[in-house]
Amino acid sequence: MAPRHFLDLDRFDAATIRQVLKLGADLKADRGGSRNALAGKTLAMVFEKPSTRTRVSFQVGISQLGGSAIVMSPQDTQIGRGESIADTARVLSRYVDAIMIRTNAASKLDELAAHATVPVINGLTDDSHPCQIMADVMTYEERKGSIEGATVAWCGDGNNVAASWIHAAGLFGFDLRLAVPNGLEPKPSVMAWAASRKARVRIERDPIAAVAGADCVITDTWVSMGDDAGNRHNLLQPFQVNARLMAKAKRDAIFLHCLPAHRGEEVTADVIDGPQSAVWDEAENRLHAQKGILLWCMR
Repeated sequence: MAPRHFLDLDRFDAATIRQVLKLGADLKADRGGSRNALAGKTLAMVFEKPSTRTRVSFQVGISQLGGSAIVMSPQDTQIGRGESIADTARVLSRYVDAIMIRTNAASKLDELAAHATVPVINGLTDDSHPCQIMADVMTYEERKGSIEGATVAWCGDGNNVAASWIHAAGLFGFDLRLAVPNGLEPKPSVMAWAASRKARVRIERDPIAAVAGADCVITDTWVSMGDDAGNRHNLLQPFQVNARLMAKAKRDAIFLHCLPAHRGEEVTADVIDGPQSAVWDEAENRLHAQKGILLWCMR
């Protein structure tokens, strides 16, 4: 039987993603017990990019489910000396029960999944960050109820996290307004997918128009890992989430940020540390959402 990979949200139907989210919510509540759900299972975690939340949440998550994790960087493996991703996938599949990879090129994720005989999980690529959005949707729904029909405003770079939010809009049926400057839009292929799914996604150049009446406001760092800063700060300064912009959203709107944050750049301290911020619940929910993903992939 083919392994259950968790690669990108656009490869799933809404019912499956809802199933995975429910697993995460049930594990958070520990309904039915979960301490031995993955007893004896081993997760290999391959990191080609730095990580705090992804590494800790996956390692703690597999441990809480009764399994164990092995952490590897390119310097720790033969990948750093030229072994192919395909051969690495074949070998790791003989040792472990699942592989999580955090890498740059999405092609590496796809190559790993094509040659692994165990589940492969996308811990982040330059194109997407689906585990983060699973935690984000979980956080939104804990705070405000179903995200279906809600209005979500993204302010900033049309990066990998924004791409996964676009996928989520197509799955969960909410309105997504993306306030992005010229030149930093999401990839045309992602927008084409949204159009093909009739997802309610639109690009805005005015952040006030994007945020007006929103249920949730989201941003991310202006310079992602591996990006050249270039002129980004000048382009993105008008898209900063500050108290003035946040006031245009609904009174009970929440603020999300995948972290790490740079106070005074993409968000001001009074917003991220203020009463509407849900970023710490959001960070915690990486653990619970990913436990759901691990259980769905490996059971």
